Amino acid sequence: MTPFRTATEVAAGIRRGTLASRDLTEQLFARIDASTVNAVVATCRGSALQAASDADRAVARGDDVGPLHGVPMTVKDAFAVQGLPTTWGEPAFADCVADEDADVVARLRAAGAIIVGKSNVHHLLADFGRTENPLHGRTLNPREHTRTPGGSSGGAAAALAAGLTYLEYGSDLAGSIRIPAAYCGVYGLKPTPGTVPLRGFQPPGPPVALAREFPSAAGPLARSAADLRLALAVTGGPLRPSRRSRLEDFRVGVVLDDPACPVTGEVGAALSDAVDALARAGVRVREGWPPDVDPVAQAAAFGFQVELFFASQEGRTPPGTAEQERRRAVATAAWGRYFADVDVFLGPTVFTTARTHDDRHRYDDQVFWIAQTSLPGLPAVSAPAGEGLPAGLQVAGPAHEDDTAITFAELAADVVGGFVPPGEGSARVLDR
Repeated sequence: MTPFRTATEVAAGIRRGTLASRDLTEQLFARIDASTVNAVVATCRGSALQAASDADRAVARGDDVGPLHGVPMTVKDAFAVQGLPTTWGEPAFADCVADEDADVVARLRAAGAIIVGKSNVHHLLADFGRTENPLHGRTLNPREHTRTPGGSSGGAAAALAAGLTYLEYGSDLAGSIRIPAAYCGVYGLKPTPGTVPLRGFQPPGPPVALAREFPSAAGPLARSAADLRLALAVTGGPLRPSRRSRLEDFRVGVVLDDPACPVTGEVGAALSDAVDALARAGVRVREGWPPDVDPVAQAAAFGFQVELFFASQEGRTPPGTAEQERRRAVATAAWGRYFADVDVFLGPTVFTTARTHDDRHRYDDQVFWIAQTSLPGLPAVSAPAGEGLPAGLQVAGPAHEDDTAITFAELAADVVGGFVPPGEGSARVLDR
């Protein structure tokens, strides 16, 4: 189905002339207009349709084109897009129209992508469990409207799952790409921090340089792992090649549950089935946490790192910073030693499937599994697994080896399954 094709598929079809960018873009706007999930909250219809027509003419002339040529897509409403408001869901920013693109947006355009609009965020990006704000309202999970799509990139993940975009770009400090990807059943990548530039990722106001970027990162969301690779390559530069090219050659570490943050029965069953399928396919599985890694201590240390990130933007240094930085260095070294003998590490993205919209929920407990990969600065993919409401399988790779994690997620889809549109059967892959 055209609405649910991957960006890689669509780009190939446009280059071959079997798909027309103008038609795809018009169809996308029609679906956005008809959608009830409130995922896309701003559009640039005129400029996008003109760019799509120009893209089709370039193909007809035989011009050299970029890897995302003619692909219509959206980006999270935290990145500056020339001509569109950058609101972060705050009513006071409703009329703050950007006069230039964020670096991520500029690089996507340079690769040929057509920005059609912006996806909804939680207010000021301040929640990873839901997406709602006083300016644009609440975003619903396309798989079940009574449930949250996660946050703060919930609009991004919901737009992909609902067929309202072909590619998305979000941001992740404490799971804001990976948790929505898990809840909506799409792919999301938090790259190694520093891989993708963050200029233009800020509330309205004069350009600022972040006092401290770690652990925040910008990264793509998509309907396939191959799309993650494509988007990361055009926004972050050349990738170090994957360690392995065949699924059966991967050495895989696995932890699917922990007493400190037990997974639900649905998540446990989905991820156990996934690992069993990988083992049957010849993947070498090693169970247990890496030596010298204390997951409870790591979760607490990551919480401090998030606090330190915000404090640094205010020019503050919280007490105990030196000791916490030492703990991060120790954790980073422990994971570095582990990846000498292991290629990727698998675990839950989050311990539950998508939760219902309920203000009584505590969402801070969702970060335990996110923290394990974020504290040492590892690239991590959330990949969909299971039937019904999807579970998220987090695939972490060695630092600066993002494509190792992406390639494993891509190959694993052949035996575990991948994205499926809402309302369809068990997970399958649409572009392989």
